[in-house]
Amino acid sequence: MGDRLNLIVIVVDTLRADALGCYGGTRSRTPNFDALARRSALFLDAYAEALPTLPARRALYTGRRVFPSVLYEEGDSLGAVWRGWHGLYDEDVTLAETLRDAEYTTALVSDVHHQFKPVMNFHRGFMSWRWIRGIETDTFQTGPRSQIYLDGYAAERYVAADDYYAIAYLQNRCHWKSEEDWPTARLFAEASGWLENNAGENQPFYLHLESFAPHECWDPPDNYYAPYAPPGYGGPRLFSPPPDASRLTPLELEHVRALYSGYVAFVDAMIGRFLAAAERMGALDRTVVALVADHGTFLGERGEIGKGEGGLRRQLTQVPLLIAHPGKRWAGRRVDGFVQHPDLMPTLLDTLGVRIPSRVTGESLKPLLDAGEPSRRERIVVGWNDHGAIRTRDWLYIGRWNPGEAYEELYDLPRDPQELDDVLLLNPALRDRFRAELKDYVAAGWAVTKGAYCGVRP
Repeated sequence: MGDRLNLIVIVVDTLRADALGCYGGTRSRTPNFDALARRSALFLDAYAEALPTLPARRALYTGRRVFPSVLYEEGDSLGAVWRGWHGLYDEDVTLAETLRDAEYTTALVSDVHHQFKPVMNFHRGFMSWRWIRGIETDTFQTGPRSQIYLDGYAAERYVAADDYYAIAYLQNRCHWKSEEDWPTARLFAEASGWLENNAGENQPFYLHLESFAPHECWDPPDNYYAPYAPPGYGGPRLFSPPPDASRLTPLELEHVRALYSGYVAFVDAMIGRFLAAAERMGALDRTVVALVADHGTFLGERGEIGKGEGGLRRQLTQVPLLIAHPGKRWAGRRVDGFVQHPDLMPTLLDTLGVRIPSRVTGESLKPLLDAGEPSRRERIVVGWNDHGAIRTRDWLYIGRWNPGEAYEELYDLPRDPQELDDVLLLNPALRDRFRAELKDYVAAGWAVTKGAYCGVRP
């Protein structure tokens, strides 16, 4: 295939940008993320466009805006009922389909079990796809219940003895004997094996990796947790903490943060192992590598842990985004200004010299990278279910666009960059302006974001 470039995309779930050293983080040691960042263009203001897991991936896979989204109640037979929580539309054209048509060998290796639930179709366009089983509530194992020791992993004051989430996870967990049994380790080992079998012959290739870790359950191997463990903590491993941080003691909260830091460090190590193997094979010599997260998480900010549709603040919506060119054209470049998930697909296609499908609504960032210029967008919108957030350089507004219980916040970003002090009541004029803008944005968006799903049109 001549001099055509290959592509590796790594998507990491629930990875806060500020968890990484390359984004100024200090809670976790992330030498492999940071080494990749030194070879990459790093986007300082990258954000999701729609949350959570599956809406974010629809935007990443299609390069298309997905917020606002309709509600397909049969979209997930196992119970998720969020707007946009469904597979790809019939009309969508994915990155994998585009590159397959451009004669790339395409492969997906993923442990994100939501992608593989009934009626989901995220493997579309991949000639080869591997599902690594057994993370979170993926019921890969259904027993034996007798081996589950719930008391060691949850405080009974907020997790019941028959809690489905905890039991489902522990039924998988009790079969893991070493760190190599963690789905994350198996994921990147499988990806290395795919490269070994394909990179020498089936070029150009596109390999897409999906790591569900460090999504909850926050339960890294002990040797990754130990460096962050708070002195004096002797309680259960709170792998699934309550969303209300006030229910935890200060020591328990530090323990939860340490679990997350250890899990990030574990993912960092597995990515480093994979990239080192790829380099030894020579698979990176002509390969673009992109790394992005779907969203972040709260670790006690404003009393929250995890994520929720109203909390569309920086800790949840900002994502790391790195793009490394094999010619080191953009190495060390730091790109200011707003970019979002739909921009990744057209940027990668532009970099590979492949035509961008007309259905894409994102913008190629390659001209910014080549020119060393910032994005000039003045605002972005991030949505989850019935809530949306408008972000400018000076303000963050969060509100509900759909009829229902009102929920609004407003943050003065130059004065409050961590978005901790809600000033909505002090700025009624701004509140009204942003409230109207969000409703107008949603009303105008339906023409773009609706489509046929499994032959059913809303």
